[in-house]
Amino acid sequence: MTTNRTESTAPRTGVWFVGARGSVATTAVAGCAAVTAGLHPATGMVTETPPFAGAGLPPLSSLVFGGHDTASCPLPKRAEALTAAGVLPHGLPSAIHAELTAADAEIRSGGPHPGDTRTDDEIIAAFAADITAFTQRTGVVRTVVVNVSSTEAAPAPDDPRLPVSSLYAAAAVRAGCGYVNFTPSTGLRTPALTAAAAVAGLPHAGRDGKTGQTLLRSVLAPMFVQRALTVRAWSGTNLLGGGDGAALADPAAAAAKNAGKERVLADTLGAAPEGEVHIDDVPALGDWKTAWDHIAFDGFLGSRMILQTIWQGCDSALAAPLVLDLARLVARAHEAGLTGPLPGLGFYFKDPDGGPAALAEQFTELLTFAGRLKETA
Repeated sequence: MTTNRTESTAPRTGVWFVGARGSVATTAVAGCAAVTAGLHPATGMVTETPPFAGAGLPPLSSLVFGGHDTASCPLPKRAEALTAAGVLPHGLPSAIHAELTAADAEIRSGGPHPGDTRTDDEIIAAFAADITAFTQRTGVVRTVVVNVSSTEAAPAPDDPRLPVSSLYAAAAVRAGCGYVNFTPSTGLRTPALTAAAAVAGLPHAGRDGKTGQTLLRSVLAPMFVQRALTVRAWSGTNLLGGGDGAALADPAAAAAKNAGKERVLADTLGAAPEGEVHIDDVPALGDWKTAWDHIAFDGFLGSRMILQTIWQGCDSALAAPLVLDLARLVARAHEAGLTGPLPGLGFYFKDPDGGPAALAEQFTELLTFAGRLKETA
């Protein structure tokens, strides 16, 4: 592993998950414990590669986990279910039972629940108090709040209440924490909350983690532009189950998710091509998903050609290493005194803070960001 401080002397860093008993958070906690114990390599973690050596990132062994969730299933049981589904390796939940139990003990009830009569400010205050108590109780030097909950529908312009994701984001700001929005939900993306984070001097990154189909799109779309090939249409279909499949069965939530997928093409190609992305809930698939893309493009002298791709993978296993990367990077940015949106972390997102860029350019910006951290280490 490419840690930057000795395991025994590194101060501890808190990671507070919104959606702490979901598949992504469970996989992240389990993966962190497995890598720390030397049971599995840190596959998929960009921060564990040589360019990040010396950047002062908190070691994986220094991370302390907690969070909010409305679900009640304990993390050890969630991990067992993920093992049965083939997401986690056989035997891992028993090997890291103590770590899962410790993280579960730091999970607090989320909300708001149906019938909750509290105002937005009262809910924010309660969430912030939970985060602050976690930071004080565990003795961590700082906490990063990471939203990995289910996708919510985009709010109506005249809605007098904040979206649920924004209640948690506001709580992160009030508790003085760096913030990561790994979902397409609103989160910190309101003028008032972005301004509040700036006044508080907090770093933040988001939104909507780029893990599968959109990752492939962000690689392929620049190829067509660079080779002067005209894309006529780009259509896609996603088949997925689990919590994401159920959440995205809601057309409004699916629309929020698809906006990021389409934005990558429009930003890269200069205009959105014909075609749509369809999301189908297939409960039998569980945490696994299949994504098809059908790309129609013109070649020399108008010759019409087709490229088709198939992406099959496990969302939780794709997302978890990126979530750990982002928690470490934002914690280190907070320590280094960096504030506001962190465009250098756009590599991880469909709709990044700081505007669009090709994946290769985003990776270069990420390495530049790592260089800035090294200068302050």
